[in-house]
Amino acid sequence: MTDTVGSAQEQRRRFSAQDFVLNCSTLLTELPVNERAAAAAAAGFTEVEFWWPFDGTPVPSDHDIDAFIDSLNSAGVKLVGLNFWAGNMAGGDRGRVSTKGECSAFKENVEVVAEIGKRTGCKAFNALYGLRQPEFTEEEQEILAVKNLAYAAKTVGTIDGTVLLEPVSGAAEYPLKTVADALAIIDQVRAGESEAGAAQNIALLADFYHLAVNGDDVAQVIENHTTQFGHIQIADNPGRGAPGTGELPLFDWISRARELGYTGKVALEYKQDQATAFDWLAN
Repeated sequence: MTDTVGSAQEQRRRFSAQDFVLNCSTLLTELPVNERAAAAAAAGFTEVEFWWPFDGTPVPSDHDIDAFIDSLNSAGVKLVGLNFWAGNMAGGDRGRVSTKGECSAFKENVEVVAEIGKRTGCKAFNALYGLRQPEFTEEEQEILAVKNLAYAAKTVGTIDGTVLLEPVSGAAEYPLKTVADALAIIDQVRAGESEAGAAQNIALLADFYHLAVNGDDVAQVIENHTTQFGHIQIADNPGRGAPGTGELPLFDWISRARELGYTGKVALEYKQDQATAFDWLAN
């Protein structure tokens, strides 16, 4: 293992809170959702992202949407990333893009997401693929996923938005484990391999933690696929904690992606208690 104290100090010299987007669905979770933007601002962050923040419902009330957006505006932070509805994440769900029987609900959610994007200026929207359903074939779910992703991309395209698709770890029935898995779906969407037609505004969400856990050679992924990244998220491994708590060379990877032309956002999507979550930025 690397010297985590020394590496954290080096990271602090190279980066500050304003270099990152703070994921307010994995961090600051001790607070109610609509208090997290203010806490992010108090910690020095100016940009935030959220998983779907409305208790699992695909179409929240106007009041709940207004309250969420008001919390961002009051805190003075910008929403730069938002997940589409992904089912019951706490209960193990990981998306609805490929889920048979949820197509109408997903499309209704896409319309809500686009409206939130229009009101907040958010342009990046993460679509979790969903789990395998044993009663359907992999091909049946894939056809639906490509159709739904194209629909989502075309809808958020009206506000110059981009759909993101990511490999995920920790869920055995989530089929997109590697960059190659995700890019195979992205390529189908771009080629128009569904009745929804082609959409080009879809990109890879490269979560370095998930890629490392699932066995991808992250350094090689960066060399080969940086031009296909739409967003980067980071957490250390083992433990999915803050940078410096594990063994991953996260900041070397970020720097290399920048060298290769990546100009997008880098989000902190690790899990750690509020009291210690940003210690690495203060040393």
